[in-house]
Amino acid sequence: MTEPADDAAPGLADAFKSAFRFHPAGVALVSAGTATGPVGLTASSVASVAVDPPVLSFSVTRATGSAGALLGAESFVVHLLAEHQVAVAEAFARSGAPRFTAEQGWTRLPTGEPVLADARAALRCRALQLVPVGSSTLVVAEVLEVHHGPEAPPLVYHDRRYVRLGDEASEF
Repeated sequence: MTEPADDAAPGLADAFKSAFRFHPAGVALVSAGTATGPVGLTASSVASVAVDPPVLSFSVTRATGSAGALLGAESFVVHLLAEHQVAVAEAFARSGAPRFTAEQGWTRLPTGEPVLADARAALRCRALQLVPVGSSTLVVAEVLEVHHGPEAPPLVYHDRRYVRLGDEASEF
């Protein structure tokens, strides 16, 4: 397997970010309970990897703060957010914003992880692999349980903002 080049051409990183800036992504929130309290972060990199066994992946950009605590957690919950959860997504995307408040709708699973009760889906997971890639860590996780929430349109991130899927969406 080839390692990524550290000496990428000037401007390649900006071009890469720009390409993904215009590629829509579903918004998720990853939470875990730790010895020092609950931690969480907003993620737009969640992807389905396999069905048998159920596996997903996501990446975090550093191994400190909330991301570091998540990487060290025994288990965590990946919440697939609905369009009405913009405020929660924003709070968990900003350092120092209020998190895990009663107004946001947090409860706990019987296994102890914090769970957002009205997320479209909440997937309790455990990490199978943590793969360092440049300044990020790719998390490959086994899904242990799936909790379905109320049906609602998904929250989508596109061009540095949260957007709604329009009624004009149709099948091909």
